[in-house]
Amino acid sequence: MEAPVDTALDLGTTQSGNGARYLTPSDIKTLMLAALGGALEFYDFIVYGFLTPEIGKLFFPPGVSDWVRDLQAYGLFAVAYFARPLGGVILAHFGDLSGRKRMFTLSILLMAVPTLLMGCLPTYANIGFAAPLLLLILRILQGAAVGGEVSGAWVFVSEHVPSRHVGFACGTLTAGLTTGILLGSLAGTAMHSWLSPQDVLDYGWRVLFIAGGVFGIIAMLLRQWLKETPVFAEMQKRKALVAELPLVAVLKTHLKSTAISMLLTWTLTAGIVVVIVMTPNFFIKLMHVDPSTVFAAGSVATFGLSIGCVTFGWLGDKFGAKPVIFVGMLLMGACYYVLYTGMPGSVATLMPLYGLTGFFVGVVGCIPLVLVNLFRAQVRFSGVSFSYNLAYAIFGGLTPVLLPLFMKTNAQMPAIYVAAVSLIGMVAVLMAPKQSGAK
Repeated sequence: MEAPVDTALDLGTTQSGNGARYLTPSDIKTLMLAALGGALEFYDFIVYGFLTPEIGKLFFPPGVSDWVRDLQAYGLFAVAYFARPLGGVILAHFGDLSGRKRMFTLSILLMAVPTLLMGCLPTYANIGFAAPLLLLILRILQGAAVGGEVSGAWVFVSEHVPSRHVGFACGTLTAGLTTGILLGSLAGTAMHSWLSPQDVLDYGWRVLFIAGGVFGIIAMLLRQWLKETPVFAEMQKRKALVAELPLVAVLKTHLKSTAISMLLTWTLTAGIVVVIVMTPNFFIKLMHVDPSTVFAAGSVATFGLSIGCVTFGWLGDKFGAKPVIFVGMLLMGACYYVLYTGMPGSVATLMPLYGLTGFFVGVVGCIPLVLVNLFRAQVRFSGVSFSYNLAYAIFGGLTPVLLPLFMKTNAQMPAIYVAAVSLIGMVAVLMAPKQSGAK
């Protein structure tokens, strides 16, 4: 068999040949279409997080305490994370064997349909316990879809652009995904600003889900314009695809890479799930800040996150992923600690400080620069997908359930948790080899 074609590079440096060229109009078109499609799909997945108070009231039995109801609603939110590894492994398996583009497009359909159906579900008042059961099934389908989306998107754009721009490309794609969170935050802000609390419960929450289903169909149409990655096309042409099950090959030869990827993903979940998604509800329920103020500040933070993803990705290309992630994680943990612990007496500074914290969470945009370079091209999709989704299932799935329980004894636990996990990320990136990929 001929030597495998690979684009794995020294983290943050350039190479000669194809890696040294600049972005072409075709590269930019691919990147923009992938990012826009990812934003629309990620809105579908994350909008549930901004509707957990309403979900808790509508889909679970009345008469229980608020914290139990919130725990139930966050439990369904977490279920999708546990479904991610299975969906990610299956989509990645075929992505490594039959093509990146096919699976990249299929994930959209698997997300759009359940989201649309969520907006049409009867509530607990209508059908009793069947309501949360149906919501559970749809949430599992959403998790399976997003399991292939994120890792597949990173692999797709990294194999399209020159090596010197992989960090910028992955950061821009991640910004597209986080823009989906911003869309959800803006939708939540608009809903609470324009509708009364009763109108939100009556029909407002349905509008957000139905709009998400429509967004998903638009995203699927956008992806018809994308082409297969040059890396996969060349491997297919030279018959250099992996001969065994891609996941088996990953577990045989990439255990260290898998461990590093999982630790870095843990830090990513702390930034996205805790700082961006869960914190607005903490401010509302524990610190009694006005919901419209909190959602507006959350939108600023998510906008800062999107800008930060592109910035940190670009910095990773220029200075290398290790120092950029190390410093970025330090700033993320420190800034969130100041924001959260000082919140009860500093409502006036909420918006700028939350926005700055969101920008530093954007360090997650540099993480895929490490991940895609830790696995050789033949098993890259499976390697990134397995490690990323397994870690997200464990840490992203358990955090929304366990963190509120720990907060019953220590209300400062979110700040402590994010600071601790940021430190783990700083150590993990130092463990990554300077050059990864071709084995």
